[in-house]
Amino acid sequence: MLKFDRKKHRDSLLLGLYQGLLKPRMIEEKMLLLLRQGKISKWFSGIGQEAISVGVTMAMEEDEYILPMHRNLGVFTCRDMALNRLFAQFQGTMGGFSKGRERSFHFGSQEHKIVGMISHLGPQMGVADGIALAHLLKKEPKITAVFTGDGGASQGDFHESVNVAAVWNLPVIFVIENNGYGLSTPSNQQFKFKNFIDKGPGYGIEAYKVDGNNILEVYDTVKKLAESMRENPRPVLLECITFRMRGHEEASGTKYVPQELFEEWGKKDPVKNYEQYLLDEAVLTDEIIEQYRTAIKQEIEKGLELAFAESKIVPNTEEEYRDLYAPFDNLPVTTHSSGSKNKRLVDAISDGLRESMQRHPNLVLMGQDIADYGGVFKVTEGFVEEFGEERVRNTPLCEAAIVGTALGLSVKGMKAMVEMQFADFVTEGFNQIVNNLAKIHWRWGQHADVVVRMPTGAGVGAGPFHSQSNEAWFFHTPGLKILYPAFPADAKGLLNAAFNDPNPIMFFEHKALYRSVTGDVPDDYYTIEIGKANLVKQGSQISIITYGYGVHWALEVLAAHPEISADLLDLRTLLPFDKEAIINTVKNTGKVILLHEDTLMGGIGAELASFINENCFNYLDAPVIRCASLDTPVPFSIELEQNFLPKNRFKEKLLELWAY
Repeated sequence: MLKFDRKKHRDSLLLGLYQGLLKPRMIEEKMLLLLRQGKISKWFSGIGQEAISVGVTMAMEEDEYILPMHRNLGVFTCRDMALNRLFAQFQGTMGGFSKGRERSFHFGSQEHKIVGMISHLGPQMGVADGIALAHLLKKEPKITAVFTGDGGASQGDFHESVNVAAVWNLPVIFVIENNGYGLSTPSNQQFKFKNFIDKGPGYGIEAYKVDGNNILEVYDTVKKLAESMRENPRPVLLECITFRMRGHEEASGTKYVPQELFEEWGKKDPVKNYEQYLLDEAVLTDEIIEQYRTAIKQEIEKGLELAFAESKIVPNTEEEYRDLYAPFDNLPVTTHSSGSKNKRLVDAISDGLRESMQRHPNLVLMGQDIADYGGVFKVTEGFVEEFGEERVRNTPLCEAAIVGTALGLSVKGMKAMVEMQFADFVTEGFNQIVNNLAKIHWRWGQHADVVVRMPTGAGVGAGPFHSQSNEAWFFHTPGLKILYPAFPADAKGLLNAAFNDPNPIMFFEHKALYRSVTGDVPDDYYTIEIGKANLVKQGSQISIITYGYGVHWALEVLAAHPEISADLLDLRTLLPFDKEAIINTVKNTGKVILLHEDTLMGGIGAELASFINENCFNYLDAPVIRCASLDTPVPFSIELEQNFLPKNRFKEKLLELWAY
């Protein structure tokens, strides 16, 4: 039996908590019945764990964000989510929250201040950091709660997110549902320590352990913590000891769990124990129980009736593509220029970043060493003095958590920039980018107003971990946009445009061009339309399609061979690329060479070659040629690096194609 302490709580609160527990339990019981009847396809059960979801949610204010997981149905029901929409979500019909694109609890709702999970579990915690940071920056006395399990807490995202929250004093409650198993793996195969509260001192934060089946203990603890954290912002670990009474999901079963554990924890059922306590206290009666159950049953049946009445989704391909990106006015912004100056690429990027910071007071910059030090390439030098440490933030080496934080800022209506110190290091934040940022608008309509700046490329003798051209990794990911300027004026205009765009953007900046390329850059604010290529040179014999450093290699070769009359098309935007411009140049010349610094195999040139073949075959007078770097890692020595890069091979291939 559980021991409850009502303290000075009114009967109305005690009954409200009981109703909060009862509704998800009754929904689950109905769902398990429907599963056996074949009317639903999958179910992740939270039976036995309801007190955690309900206690946390009811202890928080309605406008405070919660980031739940599989077993947190009580979060959704306690936020008064209409059951017909919730059930439609489970069924994958249009009346749900994700237009049939997601299942069960993989969705969010700004109306209910719930941010949906992804299957990778850990990324939720970084997003919670970002929401909490937005509260701090806006001086809003609010907290954020994010759920994870004892299994999910083994992920690196857990460490990174807790560490960032600790360093920045973010008001986040990290709720750990310690139910003893990560799917079938018991805790003693997940971690060596006994309890998660042991981790708190290591991060320099408070940690508390509660009986996760005791609704009053959960509620009182979270209520007290929330009140304190609103006054004194800081993160807290809250370990809730509980047990999963059913399988990870129903199909997985529970054969791997000793039967005696079910018997032991069955006696600690959070609903039955609390119900009996309220009966003993004369707060609850059998008549009231029947009244509650009847009302909830009617609500469930009505919700199911509406959900099951929905027709099957009729796919609309145009809508599937349209929802990939959040809409925005992409028309270029021009101002009456007061003049221009000859600037290096690095200075133009710095100018664009500064102007966007001035134009968007809700824009926050984050990255390693970008504050007082100004970044390793000095792009943000002097920014702290102008914009302050709150908006120009040094980060721990926690790329995953910081990209998640950027998304959390966006959830709260802010803008974020994350600087990868080198593009190579983006692998540490890869999951957040390709699975969270890229998919979130298509999944449930939440935009990701995030720009990830990527100092990229070889030619500086930096070896295989500081020289990669990895834009093709993201080219394959729907929902992202990829910008890659070759000239200072383009860099400033595209960067300004990127901060106006509410979609996630990978902004590539070639390190070797930072201080070697100059050009006239307008002094005033302006933008360049995303998705529009630039015809740098016009000719009639051959089309060179490239971007980044490739543009400058091509210009150098053409200058040495004036006999070649070439179109030189600088893509500038790689995703989505300018199809019309490509078609026009192929029609004009009939011969095409595709050039990029990235390795050949699986590079962007392959997709462009396929596009040209499928759309421009009748205009071609020769095979489409690709020229790229060797299919090896980037070597360190200058001699090997020059051999790796395609510059010299490009000259040979261009002359061969010209003579074809």
